[in-house]
Amino acid sequence: MPSQIIPIALQTIELEARSISRMATYIDADFEKAVQAIADCKGRIVVSGIGKSAIIAQKLVATFNSTGTPAIFLHAADAIHGDLGMVQQEDIVMVLSKSGESPEIKILVPLIRNFGNTIISMVGNMESYLAKQSSIALNTTVDKEACPNNLAPTASTTAQLVMGDAIAVCLMELKGFQPDDFAKFHPGGALGKKLYMRVSDLYINNEKPAVSPTATLEQIIMEMTQKRLGVTAVTDKDDVLLGIITDGDLRRMLKNNQRFDATLTAAEIMTSKPKTISADALAVDALDLLRKHEITQLAVTDEGKYMGMIHLHDLIREGLI
Repeated sequence: MPSQIIPIALQTIELEARSISRMATYIDADFEKAVQAIADCKGRIVVSGIGKSAIIAQKLVATFNSTGTPAIFLHAADAIHGDLGMVQQEDIVMVLSKSGESPEIKILVPLIRNFGNTIISMVGNMESYLAKQSSIALNTTVDKEACPNNLAPTASTTAQLVMGDAIAVCLMELKGFQPDDFAKFHPGGALGKKLYMRVSDLYINNEKPAVSPTATLEQIIMEMTQKRLGVTAVTDKDDVLLGIITDGDLRRMLKNNQRFDATLTAAEIMTSKPKTISADALAVDALDLLRKHEITQLAVTDEGKYMGMIHLHDLIREGLI
Protein backbone atom coordinates (compact mmCIF):
# COMPACT_ATOMS: atom_id res chain seq x y z
CA MET A 1 0.00 0.00 0.00
CA PRO A 2 1.31 3.51 -0.86
CA SER A 3 0.40 4.72 2.63
CA GLN A 4 2.98 2.31 4.06
CA ILE A 5 5.92 3.54 2.00
CA ILE A 6 7.00 6.38 4.30
CA PRO A 7 6.65 4.38 7.56
CA ILE A 8 8.67 1.51 6.06
CA ALA A 9 11.39 3.90 4.91
CA LEU A 10 11.54 5.56 8.32
CA GLN A 11 11.72 2.19 10.05
CA THR A 12 14.61 1.17 7.78
CA ILE A 13 16.53 4.33 8.61
CA GLU A 14 15.83 3.87 12.32
CA LEU A 15 17.08 0.27 12.30
CA GLU A 16 20.26 1.17 10.43
CA ALA A 17 20.86 4.23 12.63
CA ARG A 18 20.56 2.02 15.70
CA SER A 19 23.10 -0.39 14.24
CA ILE A 20 25.54 2.44 13.57
CA SER A 21 25.12 3.81 17.10
CA ARG A 22 25.93 0.38 18.49
CA MET A 23 29.25 0.44 16.64
CA ALA A 24 30.61 2.83 19.26
CA THR A 25 30.65 -0.03 21.77
CA TYR A 26 32.90 -2.04 19.46
CA ILE A 27 35.68 0.55 19.31
CA ASP A 28 38.08 -1.11 21.72
CA ALA A 29 41.66 -2.28 22.15
CA ASP A 30 41.34 -4.64 19.17
CA PHE A 31 40.24 -1.74 16.97
CA GLU A 32 43.27 0.22 18.13
CA LYS A 33 45.55 -2.75 17.36
CA ALA A 34 44.04 -3.06 13.88
CA VAL A 35 44.56 0.61 13.03
CA GLN A 36 48.13 0.55 14.33
CA ALA A 37 48.92 -2.64 12.40
CA ILE A 38 47.70 -1.05 9.17
CA ALA A 39 49.58 2.18 9.90
CA ASP A 40 52.79 0.17 10.39
CA CYS A 41 52.20 -2.05 7.36
CA LYS A 42 55.01 -1.96 4.79
CA GLY A 43 52.81 -3.50 2.11
CA ARG A 44 49.19 -2.98 1.09
CA ILE A 45 45.82 -3.72 2.61
CA VAL A 46 44.19 -6.57 0.70
CA VAL A 47 40.44 -6.34 1.39
CA SER A 48 38.30 -9.39 0.67
CA GLY A 49 34.75 -10.60 1.03
CA ILE A 50 31.92 -12.50 -0.62
CA GLY A 51 28.47 -11.34 -1.74
CA LYS A 52 27.38 -7.93 -0.42
CA SER A 53 30.42 -7.83 1.84
CA ALA A 54 32.59 -7.93 -1.28
CA ILE A 55 30.88 -4.78 -2.54
CA ILE A 56 31.57 -3.01 0.77
CA ALA A 57 35.16 -4.26 0.56
CA GLN A 58 35.55 -2.55 -2.82
CA LYS A 59 34.26 0.71 -1.38
CA LEU A 60 36.72 0.49 1.52
CA VAL A 61 39.57 -0.13 -0.92
CA ALA A 62 38.59 3.06 -2.75
CA THR A 63 38.47 5.00 0.53
CA PHE A 64 41.83 3.68 1.71
CA ASN A 65 43.53 4.46 -1.60
CA SER A 66 42.14 7.99 -1.76
CA THR A 67 43.26 8.75 1.77
CA GLY A 68 46.84 7.54 1.55
CA THR A 69 46.62 3.84 2.50
CA PRO A 70 47.48 1.58 -0.48
CA ALA A 71 44.83 -1.11 -0.86
CA ILE A 72 43.58 -3.67 -3.37
CA PHE A 73 40.43 -5.79 -3.60
CA LEU A 74 40.50 -9.58 -3.61
CA HIS A 75 37.23 -11.41 -4.22
CA ALA A 76 37.10 -14.40 -1.88
CA ALA A 77 35.69 -16.68 -4.57
CA ASP A 78 38.37 -15.73 -7.11
CA ALA A 79 41.21 -16.06 -4.62
CA ILE A 80 41.46 -19.84 -4.95
CA HIS A 81 41.44 -19.62 -8.75
CA GLY A 82 44.65 -17.65 -9.16
CA ASP A 83 43.96 -14.23 -7.64
CA LEU A 84 45.60 -15.25 -4.38
CA GLY A 85 48.86 -14.45 -6.14
CA MET A 86 48.23 -10.75 -5.57
CA VAL A 87 48.86 -11.17 -1.82
CA GLN A 88 52.46 -10.22 -1.04
CA GLN A 89 54.54 -11.06 2.01
CA GLU A 90 54.20 -7.67 3.74
CA ASP A 91 50.49 -7.20 3.00
CA ILE A 92 47.75 -7.24 5.61
CA VAL A 93 44.57 -9.06 4.59
CA MET A 94 41.23 -7.70 5.79
CA VAL A 95 38.27 -10.05 5.40
CA LEU A 96 34.64 -8.88 5.66
CA SER A 97 31.83 -11.30 6.45
CA LYS A 98 28.54 -11.14 8.35
CA SER A 99 28.41 -14.81 9.31
CA GLY A 100 32.11 -15.60 9.25
CA GLU A 101 31.14 -19.07 8.09
CA SER A 102 30.88 -18.75 4.29
CA PRO A 103 32.52 -21.70 2.47
CA GLU A 104 34.70 -19.37 0.42
CA ILE A 105 35.94 -17.66 3.58
CA LYS A 106 36.74 -21.00 5.21
CA ILE A 107 38.89 -21.92 2.22
CA LEU A 108 40.59 -18.52 1.97
CA VAL A 109 41.58 -17.95 5.60
CA PRO A 110 43.83 -21.03 6.07
CA LEU A 111 45.66 -20.18 2.86
CA ILE A 112 46.34 -16.64 4.07
CA ARG A 113 47.46 -17.96 7.45
CA ASN A 114 49.91 -20.29 5.71
CA PHE A 115 51.37 -17.29 3.92
CA GLY A 116 52.04 -15.70 7.31
CA ASN A 117 50.05 -12.53 6.63
CA THR A 118 48.19 -10.71 9.38
CA ILE A 119 44.42 -11.24 9.03
CA ILE A 120 42.07 -8.53 10.26
CA SER A 121 38.45 -9.59 10.10
CA MET A 122 35.32 -7.48 10.19
CA VAL A 123 32.69 -9.98 11.25
CA GLY A 124 29.12 -10.07 12.53
CA ASN A 125 29.57 -13.24 14.55
CA MET A 126 32.41 -13.21 17.07
CA GLU A 127 32.03 -16.97 17.64
CA SER A 128 32.50 -17.77 13.96
CA TYR A 129 35.33 -19.55 12.20
CA LEU A 130 36.59 -16.28 10.69
CA ALA A 131 36.65 -14.43 14.01
CA LYS A 132 38.55 -17.23 15.74
CA GLN A 133 41.08 -17.65 12.93
CA SER A 134 41.86 -13.93 12.57
CA SER A 135 44.88 -12.16 14.00
CA ILE A 136 42.52 -9.31 15.00
CA ALA A 137 38.71 -9.56 14.87
CA LEU A 138 36.58 -6.42 14.69
CA ASN A 139 32.98 -6.79 15.81
CA THR A 140 30.30 -5.55 13.38
CA THR A 141 27.38 -7.48 14.84
CA VAL A 142 23.88 -6.05 14.33
CA ASP A 143 20.70 -7.02 16.16
CA LYS A 144 18.54 -7.11 13.06
CA GLU A 145 18.72 -6.43 9.36
CA ALA A 146 16.47 -3.69 8.00
CA CYS A 147 15.07 -6.31 5.62
CA PRO A 148 11.57 -7.33 6.84
CA ASN A 149 12.64 -10.97 6.61
CA ASN A 150 15.89 -10.26 8.47
CA LEU A 151 17.77 -11.79 5.55
CA ALA A 152 19.05 -9.25 2.99
CA PRO A 153 22.30 -7.60 4.18
CA THR A 154 21.32 -4.02 4.99
CA ALA A 155 22.16 -2.95 8.53
CA SER A 156 25.10 -5.38 8.58
CA THR A 157 26.73 -3.94 5.46
CA THR A 158 26.13 -0.42 6.79
CA ALA A 159 27.95 -1.45 9.97
CA GLN A 160 30.89 -2.75 7.91
CA LEU A 161 31.01 0.48 5.96
CA VAL A 162 31.06 2.60 9.12
CA MET A 163 33.76 0.47 10.73
CA GLY A 164 35.89 0.77 7.59
CA ASP A 165 35.42 4.53 7.45
CA ALA A 166 36.42 4.80 11.12
CA ILE A 167 39.65 2.93 10.32
CA ALA A 168 40.38 5.12 7.30
CA VAL A 169 39.86 8.37 9.21
CA CYS A 170 42.07 7.18 12.08
CA LEU A 171 44.79 6.34 9.56
CA MET A 172 44.51 9.79 8.01
CA GLU A 173 45.11 11.37 11.41
CA LEU A 174 48.01 9.06 12.25
CA LYS A 175 49.70 9.77 8.91
CA GLY A 176 49.05 13.50 9.03
CA PHE A 177 47.14 13.32 5.76
CA GLN A 178 46.55 16.91 4.55
CA PRO A 179 44.36 18.55 1.87
CA ASP A 180 47.40 18.78 -0.44
CA ASP A 181 47.84 15.02 -0.15
CA PHE A 182 44.15 14.53 -0.89
CA ALA A 183 44.48 16.68 -4.02
CA LYS A 184 47.20 14.39 -5.40
CA PHE A 185 44.75 11.50 -5.50
CA HIS A 186 41.72 13.54 -6.68
CA PRO A 187 42.95 15.65 -9.61
CA GLY A 188 39.77 15.26 -11.64
CA GLY A 189 36.30 16.74 -11.33
CA ALA A 190 35.02 19.61 -9.22
CA LEU A 191 36.57 18.18 -6.04
CA GLY A 192 40.03 18.08 -7.57
CA LYS A 193 39.69 21.60 -8.93
CA LYS A 194 38.75 22.93 -5.52
CA LEU A 195 41.90 21.39 -4.11
CA TYR A 196 44.46 22.34 -6.74
CA MET A 197 43.16 24.92 -9.23
CA ARG A 198 44.67 28.34 -8.67
CA VAL A 199 43.75 31.85 -9.75
CA SER A 200 46.76 31.80 -12.11
CA ASP A 201 45.10 28.97 -14.05
CA LEU A 202 42.12 31.18 -14.84
CA TYR A 203 42.93 34.87 -15.12
CA ILE A 204 45.51 34.35 -17.89
CA ASN A 205 42.68 33.30 -20.22
CA ASN A 206 40.96 36.68 -19.82
CA GLU A 207 41.70 40.04 -21.37
CA LYS A 208 43.57 42.53 -19.17
CA PRO A 209 41.50 45.73 -19.12
CA ALA A 210 43.38 48.75 -17.81
CA VAL A 211 43.31 52.55 -18.15
CA SER A 212 45.40 55.36 -16.74
CA PRO A 213 44.12 57.65 -13.97
CA THR A 214 43.65 60.43 -16.53
CA ALA A 215 41.59 58.31 -18.94
CA THR A 216 38.36 59.98 -20.08
CA LEU A 217 34.91 58.54 -19.66
CA GLU A 218 34.87 57.61 -23.35
CA GLN A 219 38.20 55.77 -23.03
CA ILE A 220 36.94 53.92 -19.95
CA ILE A 221 33.78 52.77 -21.71
CA MET A 222 35.74 51.70 -24.81
CA GLU A 223 38.21 49.66 -22.72
CA MET A 224 35.43 47.91 -20.80
CA THR A 225 33.54 47.20 -24.02
CA GLN A 226 36.54 45.82 -25.89
CA LYS A 227 37.78 43.61 -23.05
CA ARG A 228 34.25 42.35 -22.26
CA LEU A 229 34.66 41.77 -18.53
CA GLY A 230 32.41 44.57 -17.29
CA VAL A 231 35.35 46.09 -15.44
CA THR A 232 38.64 47.86 -15.94
CA ALA A 233 41.60 48.41 -13.69
CA VAL A 234 43.12 51.83 -13.15
CA THR A 235 46.91 51.60 -13.05
CA ASP A 236 49.93 53.89 -13.07
CA LYS A 237 52.77 53.70 -15.59
CA ASP A 238 54.43 50.92 -13.55
CA ASP A 239 51.27 48.76 -13.63
CA VAL A 240 50.58 49.36 -9.93
CA LEU A 241 46.87 48.93 -9.23
CA LEU A 242 45.25 52.19 -8.12
CA GLY A 243 41.60 51.18 -8.35
CA ILE A 244 38.91 49.60 -10.51
CA ILE A 245 35.84 50.79 -12.35
CA THR A 246 32.93 48.43 -12.99
CA ASP A 247 29.91 48.82 -15.24
CA GLY A 248 27.92 49.06 -12.02
CA ASP A 249 29.95 52.11 -11.03
CA LEU A 250 29.04 53.78 -14.32
CA ARG A 251 25.33 52.99 -13.90
CA ARG A 252 25.32 54.38 -10.38
CA MET A 253 27.15 57.50 -11.54
CA LEU A 254 24.54 58.06 -14.24
CA LYS A 255 21.74 57.60 -11.73
CA ASN A 256 23.27 60.02 -9.25
CA ASN A 257 24.41 62.68 -11.74
CA GLN A 258 21.48 62.21 -14.13
CA ARG A 259 23.97 62.54 -17.02
CA PHE A 260 27.49 61.54 -18.01
CA ASP A 261 30.08 64.23 -17.49
CA ALA A 262 32.61 63.93 -20.31
CA THR A 263 35.23 65.74 -18.24
CA LEU A 264 35.34 63.07 -15.54
CA THR A 265 38.54 61.00 -15.33
CA ALA A 266 39.20 57.47 -14.20
CA ALA A 267 40.79 58.74 -10.98
CA GLU A 268 37.51 60.49 -10.07
CA ILE A 269 35.29 57.51 -10.84
CA MET A 270 37.34 54.54 -9.63
CA THR A 271 36.92 52.59 -6.43
CA SER A 272 40.26 52.84 -4.68
CA LYS A 273 41.56 49.93 -2.58
CA PRO A 274 39.45 47.31 -4.43
CA LYS A 275 39.23 43.68 -3.41
CA THR A 276 42.18 41.77 -4.84
CA ILE A 277 43.62 38.29 -4.83
CA SER A 278 47.07 36.91 -5.56
CA ALA A 279 47.76 34.76 -8.59
CA ASP A 280 48.90 31.78 -6.51
CA ALA A 281 45.74 31.73 -4.36
CA LEU A 282 43.34 28.79 -4.78
CA ALA A 283 40.46 29.46 -7.14
CA VAL A 284 38.05 28.38 -4.41
CA ASP A 285 39.43 31.19 -2.22
CA ALA A 286 38.58 33.65 -4.98
CA LEU A 287 35.06 32.25 -4.98
CA ASP A 288 34.79 32.78 -1.22
CA LEU A 289 35.83 36.42 -1.62
CA LEU A 290 33.33 37.03 -4.41
CA ARG A 291 30.53 35.55 -2.33
CA LYS A 292 31.52 37.35 0.85
CA HIS A 293 31.58 40.78 -0.78
CA GLU A 294 28.78 40.07 -3.30
CA ILE A 295 30.87 41.06 -6.30
CA THR A 296 31.56 39.38 -9.64
CA GLN A 297 35.17 40.35 -10.40
CA LEU A 298 38.48 40.42 -8.56
CA ALA A 299 41.68 42.14 -9.60
CA VAL A 300 44.65 39.78 -9.56
CA THR A 301 47.81 41.34 -8.15
CA ASP A 302 51.40 40.41 -7.36
CA GLU A 303 52.96 42.66 -4.71
CA GLY A 304 50.64 45.46 -5.71
CA LYS A 305 51.18 45.10 -9.45
CA TYR A 306 48.15 44.46 -11.62
CA MET A 307 48.18 41.05 -13.34
CA GLY A 308 44.65 40.70 -14.68
CA MET A 309 41.04 39.96 -13.74
CA ILE A 310 39.21 36.86 -12.57
CA HIS A 311 35.44 36.76 -13.08
CA LEU A 312 32.69 34.77 -11.40
CA HIS A 313 31.94 33.22 -14.80
CA ASP A 314 35.43 31.68 -14.84
CA LEU A 315 34.62 29.76 -11.68
CA ILE A 316 31.19 28.73 -12.92
CA ARG A 317 32.72 27.46 -16.17
CA GLU A 318 35.15 25.27 -14.20
CA GLY A 319 32.32 23.74 -12.15
CA LEU A 320 33.43 25.24 -8.83
CA ILE A 321 29.90 26.47 -8.18
